[in-house]
Amino acid sequence: MFVKPRVSHLLLSLGMLGLLGGCGSDSTEDKGPATDEGATSQWRLVWSDEFDGRAIDAAKWSFEQNCWGGGNDEQQCYVKEAKNAFVKDGILNIVALNDYPTGFDQPDGNGQQKTLPYSSARLRTKGKGDWTYGRFEIRAKLPEGQGTWPAIWMLPTDNVYGTWAASGEIDIVEAVNLKMPSDDRATPGQAGKPERRVHGTLHYGGAWPKNVYSGDQYYLPNDLNPADDFHVYALEWEKDEIRWYVDGVHYQTQRSNTWYSISQTHVAAIEDAPFNQRFHMLLNLAVGGNWPSNTNDTGINPNYFPQALQVDYVRVYECSLDTISGKGCANIQP
Repeated sequence: MFVKPRVSHLLLSLGMLGLLGGCGSDSTEDKGPATDEGATSQWRLVWSDEFDGRAIDAAKWSFEQNCWGGGNDEQQCYVKEAKNAFVKDGILNIVALNDYPTGFDQPDGNGQQKTLPYSSARLRTKGKGDWTYGRFEIRAKLPEGQGTWPAIWMLPTDNVYGTWAASGEIDIVEAVNLKMPSDDRATPGQAGKPERRVHGTLHYGGAWPKNVYSGDQYYLPNDLNPADDFHVYALEWEKDEIRWYVDGVHYQTQRSNTWYSISQTHVAAIEDAPFNQRFHMLLNLAVGGNWPSNTNDTGINPNYFPQALQVDYVRVYECSLDTISGKGCANIQP
């Protein structure tokens, strides 16, 4: 979700529920991964939010607040408002609205005042949920429309190897412009059909602009669209290997012989660096930016807003067979 070198990254009843207060599930009962049979005895739940309460759990999530634009010329301000982030009927809603908010133009919430066309929310677990290796599973429904950019992803908590992307970025799932006419001419039969790709990506290498990325896209079977219903997006991360899944289908693996870090610090970038340090999770809905604004119908269509990223649950597991390296619990289909 930070600077992307590529050029390709519901109308709701906005019930205004209380924004903060610890009502999310604290349960660490042995819930196995939702879609991968046989994994229950291997993966052990260590952190979760089922969004069963009446408010976003402040013990698990904090809000970023800025009009920075993510380094991608995004057109939203991230705010801490009940209209943009709330829990209702067991679902976390992150809502983008076309209401011209004002905030500061730096990622730390400082700088100069700036007004952008859209408001939205960006939640993170930094300092409240930080992990090295494990399985990260999220059941979510993604928004539709030209200019939408939902992301469920991870950033390093300590930036051991330096600033982005020397310390890495892990994108569990992203999508842009769902249901718009697809510009995917590389996949037979997809060009012009409703956009329905989801993407999983790693960012690494050196600090910007020496950063690089690698990843893959995935189409749900039977022409299903991620904006029509909830699906389970999962990532399994162990030493030297990261795997991506949708509804239990393993569609991508990346290994440490292809990723690397050019460290800006005195810490030697060795072995599976930069993906051998603590990362935290982020949930957000961006509007516009270099990726969605340059693909499909291009630009932002305000007629599609408001839109929401809806999350049923977030679950984090550790591998009980090896809690240090995370190895031994891989769910890979034959």
